[in-house]
Amino acid sequence: MKTALIIALIVISIILAIIVMMQEGKGGELTSLSGGGETYWSKNKGKSREARLMKVLSFWEFFLWESLYLFLLNLFKNNYDALLSCKASFFNYYIVKTGGIFMGAKKELIKEKLYGFICDEQYKPMKLKDIRFLLQVSDSDKKKVEEALNELISEGKITVTNKGKYKKLDSDLLVGEFIGNKKGFGFVKVENEKNDFFIPAKYSMGAFHNDRVVIKPESYNTGRNREAKVVQILERGINIVVGTFDKQDGFGFVIADNQKIADDIFVSKKDSMGAMSGHKVVCQITSYGEKGKSPEGKIIEILGHVNDPSTDMISVIRSYDIPMEFPETVMDYLDNIPDEISSEDIIGRTDFRNLHTVTIDGEDAKDLDDAITLSYKDGIYTLGVHIADVSHYVLEKSPLDKEALKRGTSCYLVDSVIPMLPHKLSNGICSLNAGVDRLCLSCVMDIDKSGKLINHYICEGVINVNERMTYTDVAKIIARTEDAPLERYDYLVYMFDLMKELSDIIRRNRHKRGSIDFDVAETKIIVDENHKPIEIKPYDRNPATKLIEDFMLMANETVAEDYFWQEIPFEYRTHESPDQEKIEKLSLFLRNFGIYMKVSREEVHPKELQKILEKIKGEP
Repeated sequence: MKTALIIALIVISIILAIIVMMQEGKGGELTSLSGGGETYWSKNKGKSREARLMKVLSFWEFFLWESLYLFLLNLFKNNYDALLSCKASFFNYYIVKTGGIFMGAKKELIKEKLYGFICDEQYKPMKLKDIRFLLQVSDSDKKKVEEALNELISEGKITVTNKGKYKKLDSDLLVGEFIGNKKGFGFVKVENEKNDFFIPAKYSMGAFHNDRVVIKPESYNTGRNREAKVVQILERGINIVVGTFDKQDGFGFVIADNQKIADDIFVSKKDSMGAMSGHKVVCQITSYGEKGKSPEGKIIEILGHVNDPSTDMISVIRSYDIPMEFPETVMDYLDNIPDEISSEDIIGRTDFRNLHTVTIDGEDAKDLDDAITLSYKDGIYTLGVHIADVSHYVLEKSPLDKEALKRGTSCYLVDSVIPMLPHKLSNGICSLNAGVDRLCLSCVMDIDKSGKLINHYICEGVINVNERMTYTDVAKIIARTEDAPLERYDYLVYMFDLMKELSDIIRRNRHKRGSIDFDVAETKIIVDENHKPIEIKPYDRNPATKLIEDFMLMANETVAEDYFWQEIPFEYRTHESPDQEKIEKLSLFLRNFGIYMKVSREEVHPKELQKILEKIKGEP
């Protein structure tokens, strides 16, 4: 009887499909579902076949076929193959009517449908070709479906068996990123999990640093980090390794610079490019060393000898895959960006060009992205923090935007910088250079003598910087040293004094709230003309650097609070409470020196840490 039902269902679907195609071919005889006396053909003339066929699928057909499918679902619940045939029959009819279940849908919608399909109670693991067949995926959507499945795997929602079948991730499994260690063990960082999972070397399955893996946590704890084992490697995170070549007789090894890669990589003589011991090389991994074997690779570039000064710099750049050049599409896009702002750009912006405006940076700074204005009247300081309006030029989804997203940030090396944006922007139109008009985003704050914010507004503005100041010169002016350039900047001296005055007020006010100033010295490496390091010295953290720190923090807090009360989605920079276990260890350690700290079970108040720092200030 079941066989007869299946045959009848297939025959009916074929007949209905033929009727649809015949009606489509008649052109003017099929009345549109939208009514109004218009014919199907005249209503949809010039539209694609898929668009026309969508009009044919009526409500009662959906109701009839969905009802029939639910009946068959119950009838064949213990016979999945028969159910598969029935569902395929329904989709065969559906595909003719609609031109494809996905019909060029966006990837997110395809992912949603696929995930719902795989999570269905009646679903059994199947291969990609079976999913395509069952869902009648059109040729134009095949690639999208495969990409959507891969993204679902990367997101940890589904997984693939050893036989290549897709299934929902088991409830006792988790997906995360493997963090390697030179000793062979590792950790897996899982999103929304407070602590990482510890992976013993014997349970790592040969995972490399940055691999995306599926893990099975153990039911017991081994301390702070739960133990787990890797059960599947979903995606390799590294395929290029930079390291030092060690030549042997007829082969060699690459010892990775990255200390999180445990194994040396075997390189045969034919794949060594003639590298000698001590050469810094770029190695492409060809095998990750499954089943206890060493990973293998081939040399694709020799960077130089380890003793050459410039080799280390190149090695760092290649290790982190930092792009040195901008793609051609980005350089072509720069032709649309002007060197100077126009009168049209200023329309609708607040004009700050009549105010005394300065930038304060280090002597070797090239990209000047923030400027300060400050005035005082009737007991109120009016502080303006102005940031270069990069978003005016880097439009969303433009080649510049995509490249900046890919790079993430500018990379500062010992004596050079690899910018996130081309120099035309970073050192040009988006740099707040002195003497030229520049677009900015401004936060203007009214602050009283107690450091309380009275009023503020955030706006798009235009400024013209009067002077490009350095921390050294501003510090000299504030301290009135003998070599202070007072005459050179006489018209700005009063403003610098106001800055020091307001900075002290803001800092005292923040200190009362429990703010911690660790005052950790930053260092700078001095190199000679051959890029060889000759000196390491601390940056001078003078009063001028503190001015900028205080003003920027004030602006950050003001903007964050503004968006918070407006209930606008926003990214906040937060500092979580310190780990309780570490605080307890610190407390025990300090007792050995006669220093006691009040620690509650829930948290430690910032003022307690503040008191300790004051007690040990100046001590070795």
